[in-house]
Amino acid sequence: MLKFKDISGQDSAIEDLLRAYRADRLPHGLIFAGPTGVGKQMTATALATLFLCEKPRNDSPCGKCQSCQSMDLSVHPDYHFITKELARQHDKSGTSKATQIAIQVIREELSVPAGRKPALGRGKVFVIEEAELMTAAAQNALLKTLEEPLGRALIMLLTPSPAELLATVRSRCQTIRFLPLDTQWIERQLIDRKIDPSSAKLAADLSDGSLGTALRWIEDAALEPAGAITQRIDSLLQGEPAADLAELLKKSAESLAQKTLGRDPLASKDAATRGGLSVYLSVISRRLRKSLRDEPDPAQAEFTCRFIEAVARAEKYLDANVNLSLVLEQLGLSLTAN
Repeated sequence: MLKFKDISGQDSAIEDLLRAYRADRLPHGLIFAGPTGVGKQMTATALATLFLCEKPRNDSPCGKCQSCQSMDLSVHPDYHFITKELARQHDKSGTSKATQIAIQVIREELSVPAGRKPALGRGKVFVIEEAELMTAAAQNALLKTLEEPLGRALIMLLTPSPAELLATVRSRCQTIRFLPLDTQWIERQLIDRKIDPSSAKLAADLSDGSLGTALRWIEDAALEPAGAITQRIDSLLQGEPAADLAELLKKSAESLAQKTLGRDPLASKDAATRGGLSVYLSVISRRLRKSLRDEPDPAQAEFTCRFIEAVARAEKYLDANVNLSLVLEQLGLSLTAN
């Protein structure tokens, strides 16, 4: 059974939660804000288990009551985990790509059950993963339950981008900050999982402090393309042409998208490819910024800054839903011009 002591690297967040729990002052709404893969979901599960336990002791669930056993088996009737994929269950057309959390999902998966009495009597817990994907209508539908839930209830919104939530939602929740994990700790965790040391180091370096991200790099076989892209950037900074960089990015993004579609065949291919390209653009940006920090020559530093600006433009176009081919073409032209 997952307990707070099983979660590493988030001592401050957990202490904030325990302090409120001990004082019986847990708010109805909590925003867990921080990078993906740093323990937000684990912490939400641990808090839910403790919150719903019939006989908690010393800030820990008893592990023996019906509630604890139900949580351990992932069948608790009062624990509701809400994801964007649930959109498909509430889409009458059958065409949803599940890229957002629509109002129907919030109404049926949260508002309606929140209005019922708990099945086991201790209360109800709702966890919304990727809460920033809620539409404005879905967030507005959540407000009344956040303000006045029926009985003992806890609603946790997990997000790497709390600013994308409506101000009215944020004002009704307490935000708990989750920090990036130590890169060396991530590397050790990967080695402990029998990942070879060189891959573990590269995955940890690319993880942005997220064990989940590092594991995904390995699972998706994305380390080799990331290494090839990094080598192209290093060559580019040394004055060599970047003619094939756009094509390499395209192939790498499409390959990563196939991994996403393999996990979820109904997902949007375009969204998956955009996600893949975003991942590799972040690799380029990270490499360029590291080079800039270590660059003593002002002229070369200015040269690197122009590359960083070109990548930032590409990321902006990607967010603005510009055609992928145009994004890559513009990036290639920008780098060639530099």
